[in-house]
Amino acid sequence: MNADHNLSSYERQNRIQHLIEQRQRVALSDICEQFSVSVATARRDLEALAAQGLIRRVHGGAITSRHAPPELPAAQRAAEQVEEKQRIGRAAADLVQSGDTVFLGSGTTVAAVAVHLRQHQGLTVLTNSLLVLNTLASAPGVTVVSLGGVLRRSEMSLIGHITEQALGEVRADKVFIGIRAIDLEAGLTNDYLPETMTDRAILRSGREVIVLADHTKCGRVSTARVAPLSAVHMLVTDTGTPADFRDALAARGVRVTIV
Repeated sequence: MNADHNLSSYERQNRIQHLIEQRQRVALSDICEQFSVSVATARRDLEALAAQGLIRRVHGGAITSRHAPPELPAAQRAAEQVEEKQRIGRAAADLVQSGDTVFLGSGTTVAAVAVHLRQHQGLTVLTNSLLVLNTLASAPGVTVVSLGGVLRRSEMSLIGHITEQALGEVRADKVFIGIRAIDLEAGLTNDYLPETMTDRAILRSGREVIVLADHTKCGRVSTARVAPLSAVHMLVTDTGTPADFRDALAARGVRVTIV
């Protein structure tokens, strides 16, 4: 007999919560089988956990509460975590030296890097971000290389097959990329599946990969897997990111810069 069959509702819900944290996503049928309960009981358990904010209900089951919410368009995200993004952008720009070739990806955090690169000299910037292009268009000491592709209007970025082909023709000393979510087990994840292959091509285009993510992105998981943590050399984040998360990244060989 299943040892979980005689659990109290509290014990069962506690184990369900841990199961969801381990697997990231669990279906109702999995809970029914694991705990020998009806679909109605499984639903009640999930609703009770969701009401406490311990999990999130989705169609047919539940996901961990660490799952990142849907991403807003770049124009709306520009007003979120403004101070953190500016600090991260300044710290990232300080990593760039004269003569470097760097790739700046899409997103509002990476766009903050471009602002602090306007006064650099002898710099080459590769980008698929229209925000970056606009920021650096009048910077006399910066050679800007724009990649073609399909316009993703909400992100003001270029993605797809043409972008990926162009990325195969260039190499950067440093890649600065934003990400929807970064997690110790799930690695780098985003919530827009058509962009996944472009993100992977971006990661392959540089000698050093530097992820820029404020505390709201850390310890979270989104829909589409982009790459494992082993693809990342450095994370630049803010002081709101939990110390245990930062320490765990460092233990896995990822350098962490706190601003």
